[in-house]
Amino acid sequence: MKTTAIIATHNRPDSLRRLVASLAPEVAAGSREIIIAENGTLAPTQLTIEGIPLEHLHEPRAGKCRVQNRAIAQASGEILVFLDDDLVVAPSYIEAVEDFFDKHREFAAMKGRILPAEDPKKKVGPMAPYLDLPIADHGEQVVEVRGVLGANMAFRADAIKQVGPFDERLGPGAGGHEEETEMSHRLRRAGFRIGYAPKALVYHDVDPSRANRERFIKIARERGRCRMLHEKHSALDVIAKNAIAMTRLRIAQLTRADLPRIAREERRLAIARGMFDGLGG
Repeated sequence: MKTTAIIATHNRPDSLRRLVASLAPEVAAGSREIIIAENGTLAPTQLTIEGIPLEHLHEPRAGKCRVQNRAIAQASGEILVFLDDDLVVAPSYIEAVEDFFDKHREFAAMKGRILPAEDPKKKVGPMAPYLDLPIADHGEQVVEVRGVLGANMAFRADAIKQVGPFDERLGPGAGGHEEETEMSHRLRRAGFRIGYAPKALVYHDVDPSRANRERFIKIARERGRCRMLHEKHSALDVIAKNAIAMTRLRIAQLTRADLPRIAREERRLAIARGMFDGLGG
């Protein structure tokens, strides 16, 4: 089975080089390919790695999903792997992805394992709960899950062909988020199953600049608004979610809960407020 790794990137040349270098030992065999899907920059990043054929798609307009969809149309792999540019893969990553799909025919999509490259608490300190890293760790066994995470996910190409490409209203450069959630919903509605692959491991950068409460809340609110683009929620439902979230946060504050709990409740409330923002369309 041929595998295509699609790397979405925007203005992170150093991180992109590290990721491609970590994939390079497995791509030289020739049965695998890498497509760089770059968006929102004036010119494509200059990137060459000796012996590694790279296809480079460049879209000057912002929109991660837009350029990923171009990559899907061009890809020749039976398995399509999607990676963000701020991580590196563990040794034998692609082999682990292929092994997952080979041994687990029941799954059409894969949620890979995502661990922090460094201890967030040591790197960031007490503000670590506000990092909002896309961590995925369900243990050492393959299990069925409800959805994928955009930083490290893969699909059978035939499944994508059946349900259609990513929703270009969503994701970075458009609505901001939720593109992988919307895709997961469509796959499940079509009868496909999603599995977690513990050996398909990547390590995510721990960027201290992300440990910012205002940024954390802003992103959560954007997620809520994106949710209203691809899910159906009545005004009553959204109002109830806001009331519940406000109550939970207030209880956490009154009981002097620890910062991770406070951050979780702040995130819940920000998402609910974002959903309220989206009521008007």
